[in-house]
Amino acid sequence: MSHAIEPTRTIVHAEGSYPVYVAVGALAAADELIDIHVGGRAAFTITDDRVATELGGWRQDGGHPWRQPDTQPSTRFAQSPLVFPHGEASKTRGEWQRLSDALLSRGAGRGAAIVAVGGGVVGDLAGFVAATYMRGIPILHVPTTVVAMVDSALGGKTGVDTVEAKNLIGAFHHPAAVIADPRTLLTLSAREFRAGLAEVVKHAVIADAGYFEWLEDHTDDIAARNLDLLGELVRRSVAIKADVVESDERERGRRAQLNLGHTIGHGIEHASGYQLLHGEAVALGLVAECALASDLGLVGTDLGQRVAGLLARFDLPIRLTANLSFDMVLRAMGYDKKAVGGELRFALPVGLGSMARAGDEWTVVADAARIEKALSSLSMD
Repeated sequence: MSHAIEPTRTIVHAEGSYPVYVAVGALAAADELIDIHVGGRAAFTITDDRVATELGGWRQDGGHPWRQPDTQPSTRFAQSPLVFPHGEASKTRGEWQRLSDALLSRGAGRGAAIVAVGGGVVGDLAGFVAATYMRGIPILHVPTTVVAMVDSALGGKTGVDTVEAKNLIGAFHHPAAVIADPRTLLTLSAREFRAGLAEVVKHAVIADAGYFEWLEDHTDDIAARNLDLLGELVRRSVAIKADVVESDERERGRRAQLNLGHTIGHGIEHASGYQLLHGEAVALGLVAECALASDLGLVGTDLGQRVAGLLARFDLPIRLTANLSFDMVLRAMGYDKKAVGGELRFALPVGLGSMARAGDEWTVVADAARIEKALSSLSMD
């Protein structure tokens, strides 16, 4: 391969494995990597309208931030993409149907493949299309946001939202490969970039105290989007996510720890009508669930203070300012996939880099009163 990009990590699953490439300038090798991993198939790109604009600029403008100096853009990659409106509101069964019909109209058959270019919404939606189209065709992920690079593009989860809650309809469908180029993070809005860092903080809390300390030591340079540090950040988070999903592919055990911050976070996100970005809601969920862990006697209050401090340094919310009631959030949480047998269960820390576990169980039950107390740590009305 002329660009000599080697996989950063190979993720093994029940049906095989797939490589994850993390490299500044990886987009320049997109054609070659697509040929390697889905070669011989007609590749159809799916993206959203914002990313489509950036792709157009990258292909045409030598000064585009996604273009590494002295490289040429891909000649075939992302030509004539299937485009949908950006945002969580597009992650619906209706949009899944429209994209599937568009593939049919373009003559995509069983020998087709999908290249998903964008953030978490693009990956989830395009992944669900790939999982169901012709009973499953290959997909290759090109994540362009922090949250997609470090989390949602890895592990094979796909899905769409319903009026009740996020991701209630979906499938596991592993990609053929993941290509992450940190240069794409340079064009994210400040808000979108910060939001993705909530997942990074989550990874450090669940699995790597040294990583958490590294984040604390490099907060300013990460916020300034130093490309070397962003590359290291993505690689370290990829390693954590890969270790977890390899040990529990179908979320029957250890993978539940990745839900830290998400049970309450998803409830807040849904109750807000998705006015909060996913990462902003997760940041609030991390604060509340650390408070819940402290209330249950699993960890001291110092961990929650430290987590809230790092989130605040990344300019992520640690207090809820939206006009949401406890009942609204709890109702949204009740529809969450993590509610089992009518009980709400939480993945909770017992220390920095360590999560609660009892045998094969990686979650802890909490009643409504304790949840309400945890939510009060966000200064909810």
